[in-house]
Amino acid sequence: MPTGVVLDPDRSSANHVAAAIDQARRAYDAGVRQVWIAQQFDHDAISLAGYVGAAVPGLGVGTFVVPINPRHPLILASQAQTAQAATGGNFSLGLGLGAHAPEEVAFGTAWPNTIGRLREHLQVLRSILDTGTVDFHGDEFTAAPQFPVTVAGGTPLPVYVAAMGPKALRVTGELADGTLPYLAGPRTLEDFIVPTITAAATEAGRSAPKVIAAVPVLVTDDVEEGRARAAEALEFYATIPSYARVIEREGVDSVIDLAAVGTAAQVTAQLRRYRDAGATDIVLSPLVRTGIAALEPIWDVAAAL
Repeated sequence: MPTGVVLDPDRSSANHVAAAIDQARRAYDAGVRQVWIAQQFDHDAISLAGYVGAAVPGLGVGTFVVPINPRHPLILASQAQTAQAATGGNFSLGLGLGAHAPEEVAFGTAWPNTIGRLREHLQVLRSILDTGTVDFHGDEFTAAPQFPVTVAGGTPLPVYVAAMGPKALRVTGELADGTLPYLAGPRTLEDFIVPTITAAATEAGRSAPKVIAAVPVLVTDDVEEGRARAAEALEFYATIPSYARVIEREGVDSVIDLAAVGTAAQVTAQLRRYRDAGATDIVLSPLVRTGIAALEPIWDVAAAL
């Protein structure tokens, strides 16, 4: 999988989907061969990835990430297989565990059994993707449809989880194809994430998992101003316990220290540390996503890395 970038279409555009396709096509023309789309409360990331991948042949597309709550794994399986068929086999499903506080605000409830729900989600997905059938009865989910669950052209389909904690990494190594950590620095990757998920995959008899490190990036000649913009963009993550633990594990003073900020050469050097730490792939997440002028230098770095 080539170095990827996070795609975030201009929300002031007249048509959101058309804007996403246009941005993806521009990135592809710049040499980018993999884009990732975040799930938010406006567009549906899986659908949008399918549209983008169908419109830009040869471009890998994926979700970074779709929270498992409040989604049922049967629905996710049908959406993901449809996107995989639409893109001609260039889709990757990236899942996230979610966060209780935002879920309570948005949905009026939260799902406390995080690891149990993740395990059952992946068990249902694994059954569908590996066997084409599912008959599952768990504590969190039941999945026993009386109708077909497969989409022609929808498999094989890689599934990744934005797992960073020990329990989530072990479940991911056992049942998924790799992890998509965000804000996990080189030290955390090398000392904790890579060995933990690799051991779990080995014990489960699965192939070596991918470790797709997503890094916030800003290419600029004014490093001081860039770090100030990074601080503003990333302050939310320091309030989420899972990210706070990763920041602490990395041993840095601030979440800003986990961003790659500087000239193209400086950013490239910082990103190469992630490969040295065991990342199999890297995703560049632009800290400033408004305007092609801010994105093009990041696309150039991704294409050359």
